[in-house]
Amino acid sequence: MKNFSTAELIEGIKSGDKRLLGKAITLVESKKKEHREQAEELLKQIMPLTGRSIRVGITGVPGAGKSTFIETFGKLAIQHGKKVAVLAIDPSSSLNKGSILGDKTRMEELATEKNAFIRPSPTSGFLGGVANATFESMLICEAAGYDYILIETVGVGQSEVLVSEITDVFLFLKIIGGGDELQGIKRGIMEMVDLIFINKVEDENKIRAKNTKVELMRALHFLPSKEKGWKVPVLLGSALNNTGIEEVCEKIQEFIDLKTANNTFDKARKKQAEKRFDYWVQEYILQQTKSESATENFYEFHKKNASDLKSNPSTEAKAFVEKLLKK
Repeated sequence: MKNFSTAELIEGIKSGDKRLLGKAITLVESKKKEHREQAEELLKQIMPLTGRSIRVGITGVPGAGKSTFIETFGKLAIQHGKKVAVLAIDPSSSLNKGSILGDKTRMEELATEKNAFIRPSPTSGFLGGVANATFESMLICEAAGYDYILIETVGVGQSEVLVSEITDVFLFLKIIGGGDELQGIKRGIMEMVDLIFINKVEDENKIRAKNTKVELMRALHFLPSKEKGWKVPVLLGSALNNTGIEEVCEKIQEFIDLKTANNTFDKARKKQAEKRFDYWVQEYILQQTKSESATENFYEFHKKNASDLKSNPSTEAKAFVEKLLKK
């Protein structure tokens, strides 16, 4: 397999070459030392081209119709003259760390669109089901001129929190369930969402959908406002039948406009970058620790103490860091 130079990858990103765009994302996903060095140079050079997209996080329980929603939303945005990139966070195979679901097979029509790019990103065991390099992959897509970056979570664990921290709009897909409509919805998710879309609403369940909407709005009323002047909209529709999706597009733009008017849009973007900085500080310190034999030895010593339950893992970690800083 050919190794592309940084210049070739950047030229490919600028020209919209999807093959080279995919190669660039593969590069930033790699943890090999030589790949990390090239990835850092690549990201450094494309930074002036980033920051012009709308970053949308999409979550929902399995079966909520996330892939169908993304396909319908993406096709509508393209009809409006926009370019759409989808970073679908795929659960990793425990054997080969590759993607399991393969979202291109679940978004067949969108995948054939010239102005769409779909990338399943394996979590590789990263906390909460969010791929390690999702933020950096997003920057590459922005540099390639995509107007919407849609990030689909696997809907488990801490993924919602992590995706909400790297996006401008956080959308929650809900379907009508049995019994208590709010059952199973974590308060934490409700506090993070900017927009709720009740999917799979048909004529036969429209009354139940409206009741669910009322209950959700009542629950939202008791939660603190995430953005001044914004009441989280609860919209009804069907991604499969392409109903209600246009209104979702309008509400997303309305929310972005409000954040811009409130001067919170740029502040939120800065906070996203700061969180990634904190992550990479920890990552590079750990890498540096393992690359030097002296520090690696007492790293392994304290790690084994924790593993053998000779001491509390946090106590061993603290002892190791204190030794590291003294060194």
